Amino acid sequence: MRRADMRNRLLGLAMVVALSACSTSKYATPADPAVKDFAGTDAIKVTTAAVEAEFWKSLNDPQLSGLIDDALAANHDLRIGLARLNAARALLRQSKLDYLPAITASGQVGNGRSSADQLPGIARENRDGDSYEAAIDAFWELDFFGRVRNSVRAQRAETAATAADLASLQTVVIGELARAYFEHQGLLQRLEVARSNASNQTDSLKLVQARLEAGRGTEFDTARASAQLQTTLGRIPPLEAQSAIAEHRIAVLTGRAPDALSSELSKVGTPPTLPVVVAAGTPGDLLRRRPDVIAAERRLASAAARIGVATADLFPRFTIGGSYGTQAADSSNLFQRDSETRLIALGIDWSFLDIGRVRARIAAADAAAEANLASYEQTVLLALEETQNAVITYDRALREREHLRAAAADTTQAATLARLRFNGGIIGFLDVLDAERSQLEAQDQLAQSETRSATALIALYKSLAGGWPERGK
Repeated sequence: MRRADMRNRLLGLAMVVALSACSTSKYATPADPAVKDFAGTDAIKVTTAAVEAEFWKSLNDPQLSGLIDDALAANHDLRIGLARLNAARALLRQSKLDYLPAITASGQVGNGRSSADQLPGIARENRDGDSYEAAIDAFWELDFFGRVRNSVRAQRAETAATAADLASLQTVVIGELARAYFEHQGLLQRLEVARSNASNQTDSLKLVQARLEAGRGTEFDTARASAQLQTTLGRIPPLEAQSAIAEHRIAVLTGRAPDALSSELSKVGTPPTLPVVVAAGTPGDLLRRRPDVIAAERRLASAAARIGVATADLFPRFTIGGSYGTQAADSSNLFQRDSETRLIALGIDWSFLDIGRVRARIAAADAAAEANLASYEQTVLLALEETQNAVITYDRALREREHLRAAAADTTQAATLARLRFNGGIIGFLDVLDAERSQLEAQDQLAQSETRSATALIALYKSLAGGWPERGK
């Protein structure tokens, strides 16, 4: 058959198949739940303005901002996530190459001998022969039924999901860092409260001991004062241990050895001024911004595309293969005109005789897509739940803090008055001890409340994905 006739037949068959090809799978992003806005609050105001990027800078804490920059640059979990994203991008580039012919080159040099039965009457030394071959081969799948196209769609969606995973990991890492930072600051405040109260209680113990020696005090007052001092001193070691653990967590999150930041984080900072107006956007904005929701939706799109890949096996797979080369018994003749070899062929692979396995693969792809749809819907609901919970928690944390601030101020005043009244002989020393104990508890609870308020704000912005994904792109 002449080359022109072969080419015309191939093109004609390709056009017929293309016209009869079925449409591939279609995909549409699922609709969001009908949620209008976030629940009402008392201590804060939640607005629908866009979420503030790099919100932590508004807290005016240069140390925290520096630690966040360090974590984004050196955190090992983020390096792992970036490597996974690079691998997914490489796989996407590979899948796109399936649109094009696969071209390879080969060469072979050989020496062979035919048997006496193959060449009767020929001397042994004349049955030996050399062979030289060189060729360029091409293979191309004609994607009439969308197998390659849907494979690329699936890998593109999977790559986007992996990118969203990295953004989600950034949110988690920086959220954990900010939480650990404020917890550490809160522990330093609690240590300061405990040490300050221990110092006051030491003075009180010296006072009652002096009164006892002067015959104006009692051993009961001395024992109670000593017990209260030892109880306060007993608070300090576990707080020191928790503070060291928080330091180690911060250091590791920034890519350092656990004890690398001990001196840098040893100073007690001023509690941050927390905002009472929070820009949260709308629930719809939240779902379009949160990386975990984006990842779940992209994996759903990938699963839908893989249905198209499986469905394409119901139809024949057409391929064009070709080879152009040269072959000779002597290397000097390898590239001569008469040594030319060529081949062009149309291949058809159809699994209609194995339709049961094909339909089983389609059913499996359908089930995987159904599971990804349920996963996406669950991720959406969990995102809304987490954000709503974070709004309420932050609002109530600020309300709690205001009450505890008032309590701390009142107990401090009460302790001062109790000491003055005791010195004036109006009340007994037991009342002084009780006032000091109340003061310590109120101040400690206030320090814990300051920490809870700050970490509640971090949790709120973590649920809102407040600006972190953009920093990692």
